[in-house]
Amino acid sequence: MSAVVAVGGVRKLGRDPRVVALMVTIGLFVAMAGAGGVLYDGFLSPQVFLNLLIDNAFLCIVAVGMTFVILAGGIDLSVGAVVAFTTVLSAALVQHHGWHPLAAIGLVLALGTGFGALMGTMIQRYRLQPFVVTLAGMFLARGVATLISVDSIDIDHPFYTAIAYLRIPLGGGATLSVGAVIALLVVVAGAVLAGATRFGRSVYAIGGSESSALLMGLPVASTVIRVYALSGFCAALAGVVYTFYMLSGYSLHASGLELDAIAAVVIGGTLLVGGSGYVLGTLVGVLILGLIQTAIAFDGNLSSWWTRIAIGVLLLLFCLLQRLLARRGGKRGEAA
Repeated sequence: MSAVVAVGGVRKLGRDPRVVALMVTIGLFVAMAGAGGVLYDGFLSPQVFLNLLIDNAFLCIVAVGMTFVILAGGIDLSVGAVVAFTTVLSAALVQHHGWHPLAAIGLVLALGTGFGALMGTMIQRYRLQPFVVTLAGMFLARGVATLISVDSIDIDHPFYTAIAYLRIPLGGGATLSVGAVIALLVVVAGAVLAGATRFGRSVYAIGGSESSALLMGLPVASTVIRVYALSGFCAALAGVVYTFYMLSGYSLHASGLELDAIAAVVIGGTLLVGGSGYVLGTLVGVLILGLIQTAIAFDGNLSSWWTRIAIGVLLLLFCLLQRLLARRGGKRGEAA
């Protein structure tokens, strides 16, 4: 009897559109990695795969915050500008004003969280479109970053350089950066927050149907504000990691990062309309984007613009997949 129930549960999971989308994402990553291993020597080495996370740690952190926003049925176009603002402000405070790096980091994290909460308040209280509010936030953050400094500010503080060059050995000559470790911790924390807390359940419910969430007595207003505050915090934290990665602050850093984050979330299986998706899928989506860049670098003959072309194709394919899965789910609901 228990075996029958277990088999039925597995079949039910296999028909769940969320699980199907996640499995497609993981399958695509495995297929791409296998193809790269066949085409290029050394492509499957452990350090190459760790470099996917090292080089995209800041994108991964931003994408986790973006996942919660999209799960709630919103969008955040300000994250790339917040990353740039964070790098410029941190660099200016440390290099030009003699602040200790930890004080500067604490300030930019607080500012990023507050900025996100402000946008969330405007969206929720005044019923403004997230696209418009966060687009305004993008212009504001990028503009303030430019006012702080038009030029790039190099950082040579011992604290920053020590963290930038620190590598954590994993055995066999493979290493991981501090930024990559932070990104993994953010993914774990995001997965727990989404799947095992009341806040996470509220986010899914709001993305599925805000009116139904209100009827269920869920704290819709405060949850929406906290979602954007979380996205702002993740963007600021990504800016801190980006500063470790680049050892500089510049108002043009992370240009277009918001679009890469949205692409990673969608390729990771999260529905753009909200209410369905997994943080783990977002991590795999980020790794897929990194895998495309790595394959182009290994090839050596392809232009870097092929990265954008490949991402665009994948994004369109996953949007079509989402539509097909949603249609299948609707037909099953009618049949039931």
